Amino acid sequence: MNLFQKQSNEFIARHIGTIGAEEAMLKVIGVNSINELIDKTIPANIRATKPLNVPDAVNEAELLKELKDISLKNKLFRNYIGQGYYDTLTPSVILRNIFENPGWYTQYTPYQAEISQGRLESLLNFQTMVSDLTGLPIANASLLDEATAAAEAMNMFFHHSNKNHKTKFFVDNNVFPQTKDVLLTRANPVGIEVVFGNYAEAAIDDSYFGALIQYPDSTGSIEDFRSFIETVHNNSGFVAMATDLLALALLTSPGELGADVAFGSAQRFGVPLGYGGPHAAFLSTKDDFKRTIPGRIIGVSVDAQGNRALRMALQTREQHIKREKATSNICTAQALLANMAAMYAVYHGPDGLKDIASRVAVLSQALASSLKEQGYTVANETFFDTITVSGADVEKIKELSEAKKINFRYTNGSIGISIDETTTPEDLLDIAIVFAEAKGHNVAGINFDEDGQLANIPTFAVRTSEYLTHPVFNTHNSESQMMRYIKLLENKDLSLNTSMISLGSCTMKLNAATEMIPLSWAHWSKLHPFAPKGQVGGYAQIIKELSEYLSEITGFDACSLQPNSGAQGEYAGLLTIRNYHIANGNHDRNVILIPISAHGTNPASAVMGGMKVVVVKALENGYIDVADFKAKAEQYSANLAGTMITYPSTYGIFEESVKEICDIVHQHGGQVYMDGANMNAQVGFTSPGLIGADVCHLNLHKTFAIPHGGGGPGMGPICVKAHLAPYLPKHISDETGDDHNGAVSAAAYGSASILLISYAYIRMLGWEGLQKATAHAILNANYMKALLEKDFDILYTGHEGTCAHEFIVDLRPFKSTAGIEAEDIAKRLMDYGFHAPTMSFPVPGTIMIEPTESEDKGELDRFCDALLSIRSEIAAIESGEADKANNPLKNAPHTQFAVISSDWNMPYTREQAAFPLEYVKQNKFWPSVARINNTFGDRNLICTCEPVSSYATEEA
Repeated sequence: MNLFQKQSNEFIARHIGTIGAEEAMLKVIGVNSINELIDKTIPANIRATKPLNVPDAVNEAELLKELKDISLKNKLFRNYIGQGYYDTLTPSVILRNIFENPGWYTQYTPYQAEISQGRLESLLNFQTMVSDLTGLPIANASLLDEATAAAEAMNMFFHHSNKNHKTKFFVDNNVFPQTKDVLLTRANPVGIEVVFGNYAEAAIDDSYFGALIQYPDSTGSIEDFRSFIETVHNNSGFVAMATDLLALALLTSPGELGADVAFGSAQRFGVPLGYGGPHAAFLSTKDDFKRTIPGRIIGVSVDAQGNRALRMALQTREQHIKREKATSNICTAQALLANMAAMYAVYHGPDGLKDIASRVAVLSQALASSLKEQGYTVANETFFDTITVSGADVEKIKELSEAKKINFRYTNGSIGISIDETTTPEDLLDIAIVFAEAKGHNVAGINFDEDGQLANIPTFAVRTSEYLTHPVFNTHNSESQMMRYIKLLENKDLSLNTSMISLGSCTMKLNAATEMIPLSWAHWSKLHPFAPKGQVGGYAQIIKELSEYLSEITGFDACSLQPNSGAQGEYAGLLTIRNYHIANGNHDRNVILIPISAHGTNPASAVMGGMKVVVVKALENGYIDVADFKAKAEQYSANLAGTMITYPSTYGIFEESVKEICDIVHQHGGQVYMDGANMNAQVGFTSPGLIGADVCHLNLHKTFAIPHGGGGPGMGPICVKAHLAPYLPKHISDETGDDHNGAVSAAAYGSASILLISYAYIRMLGWEGLQKATAHAILNANYMKALLEKDFDILYTGHEGTCAHEFIVDLRPFKSTAGIEAEDIAKRLMDYGFHAPTMSFPVPGTIMIEPTESEDKGELDRFCDALLSIRSEIAAIESGEADKANNPLKNAPHTQFAVISSDWNMPYTREQAAFPLEYVKQNKFWPSVARINNTFGDRNLICTCEPVSSYATEEA
């Protein structure tokens, strides 16, 4: 029985690293038990009194069997639905070495660029690929999905034209429906009037700040937009063009047609459908918008030795810095998926992409010809991969096609058919037979043009310009070359398979292999997000059960899994509050109280939601100033929409006044939004609902084990109390007609495939494991705090002297005593084999440490040893033993090339530079570049792959 019990709960001890070490750790902290520690940390008046109502834990083998059985409830049909989502062939070398490789999916966002050069190079390849194919010079390092990318383009134009006070935005009727839905959602709160119409008949005048068109459009037609674009430009407006990267291998680029922005999804470049995501969206633009383009840009700079080095450019655009002045709240990119798409282009090269695109176009043309021969009408005369058939017996076609496990798109009595790279001539014949049988025939044929002429691509749209000419896209076309290139880049990146990443607020916990494995299974990965509901029983079960688990964990009544990032969750939560107030006739409730310590995306999301931000002060101990909060709630009582709070606070404290704060808001008619970034300190012990909140978003890529993927994917579902449930975001695929709240993401369930990870995490831990994970997160943080507090100043603790799951170390004193700043310590940690904790947030000049529950005591000790060793190096500067300007911290990080150089002339040894502690010798991680010059990179902005000649160092 004991053996069976151990097997049943095996995952708990595998996920929680400090099980078995509690006694020694508690002794260092100075408490007798974990229960005593929890009692000192979490206020009694918010503690849960009953266990979570989630299933008992299952072991890893049981979980995999369960998910396999559930997956078989999904039906694998051949999908020709299109509408921005296409089946694709993920090259095995990319599937195995990136998608399934923790060296690529467990990295953090590349804020510490010196140990992120691998994925930075891959993201630069992504930007180059997008820029080349779209014919526009500036591209970002991916957005969330095509629909939200459209909204970002609209917003960018709106703010760029703000001085002219224009509010109208034209959208062509033949833009994808899910894109139009998200555009309306995003436009309304900020006062944008979206005008739909036929671009060829539109009366564009100077009241429009911009327009959006699709190329090829939703019917598949390739329209000549050049005169329309010119008309918009003549009225001082801008044009965004939704497009398709594979089509652009054959079609004239948007830049050549005159578009100001091109955007779309890179999904069909080797990224599985996954019932809607995660996928990388792209956005490129003219140089005029380089300072306002949303999201991240990877740029080329130099390091301290003058060598080429990559980093995130123009970082002051990051929304946690701009706060309420931000024009976007983007925090998460889709970096992992952008890397897959970039590698797809690297592997196939320009010739391979053109071959794939040509094959798709030839197959589409052959199908159109076959259907015309049968007497059907193909409504669009021009096309790349999509044809629209009109005048057919839609119900008969649907019945016959589904009997053959084939899905088409059905819109207003017409049938859309989109071909992709997985389609074969045999598939075309099956489609042709369906249409033949609908007319009572049992014979059909497919004929291919022998010379391969693409007659259905109009002359103006035939691409003549080159693309992907850089050697990186023309070198790695064999699997050996590709495998080694991927490994070369992986070796330049520090990820969780190297060492702990103790980023406060970011919760970089274990992403267990068992949680990840099902994502590659065909019955999860190959489903189209707009597949008929009867074909997605497996996803329906996961979505229902996970929603119930998350509602239980948060203490709420309903859940939306649609937001596909944490910041999107913030936005969706605020829209839910806004819609609730409007439905109750309170249109003027638009003021949000936000503590000064809040995450920077909070005020950015509030402004995007049409709210006015009022900042609330913090006390010296980091607590919210309740008196100031109360005064401002009274001042804005008539217009109070609510508040946004983080709990535990961003300072890592369980504030005892949180219930009072919630009560104050409710007394003045507002709603309480709780940021779920720090949920890892709540699960099983308390909950937002118990505390008094009304809505909370959850970062599934933090608390619930979805990997960070080098900066994304993320998921940010929201849970709400019952009175807010009717105002959660809906989706056009919900089949609820027009009577719904607008969508916030392109797919109904956001990045649906990665919901499996959080589902598996909860199922393998069960309620006891979930609570134990929280307890050990708090234990580990307090243990590290106890090890460090004699040598470093620890900011902000609770009244009992404990922290929550994270704590802040004050590094500001060292600037005056030794000339050392937080950045110096962050870079020196790289020499010890560690990623720096969160830098200068929420307090400038500090680091915020969060160990999570996944790390073992030995790793916690190594990290603390590294910081204590660095403290001794600072002491050497303070005493005058080490030079103030030329020391291991100021020169960090030390590359292998610097250490082996015959020109070594530092006043400290090579060993001190590279192997400062004994453990480093056992597992040395070498930063591939020295400290990067950020200023140089911003002043000399280069965001695509440079000519090969620029890689060579200048000869003396």
